[in-house]
Parts: sequence; C-alpha cells; structure tokens
Amino acid sequence: MHRMVGLGSSRRSQLLRGVLDVCLLAVIADQPTYGYEMTKRLAERGLDIVGEGSIYPALARVERDGLVEAYMEASNGGPARKYYRLTPAGRAALGQWIEDWRATRSAVDGVLRTIETEVST
Repeated sequence: MHRMVGLGSSRRSQLLRGVLDVCLLAVIADQPTYGYEMTKRLAERGLDIVGEGSIYPALARVERDGLVEAYMEASNGGPARKYYRLTPAGRAALGQWIEDWRATRSAVDGVLRTIETEVST
C-alpha cells in the first residue's frame, strides 16, 4: 500500500514554478516595481515561498519575451533600482494567462472533486 504524501514546500515550489511568470505580471500590473518589492507583494498575497532567487530568473525570462520592460530609478539614499513595468504585449499575455489559469483550475478542481471523498476516507 502506498502512502500519500502531503503537499510540502518542495511540491508547492514545483507547482508555483509553472505559474510564477503570470503571478509576477499580475504584481507588476498593479504598479511598476523592483525585484525585492515583488517578493514582498507576493508574500502579502499568500505566496511567501517565492524568494528573490526565483524572482530574478523569471523577470529575466519575461523581459526577454518582451512582456515587461526594465528601467532604472533612483532610490532613497541608495543606488538606483531596476524597476519593471508591463509592456502592451505583457498586458495582453496576462489577460490570456488569467483565462487559461481559470479554465485549468476549473478542470483540475473537477477531477479532484470526483476523488475527494475516496481520498479523505
């Protein structure tokens, strides 16, 4: 008999890796921001397992894909910070990804509901 393993932080990290880009675009859509601030905003929204080590490669990817653009802005008393804002392509991609996510989430929820009672008993 196989033992079911709970959704630990490693598994959550793996799941999140697939949707991190859309989460970053959603945070940036609120207002342009820099990397460390993004980790704080994601944590405030419940994604506290996302660290700066995950943010920067994802930001480089969405910038390379033309979904965000970076610019430098002076900070209070420190070096200039690299801020990110959505491009028109990024705004369009975010809208499409939200639709795709809702459809995927609905389908997965449907599958899980069919076995939920079997697993919980």
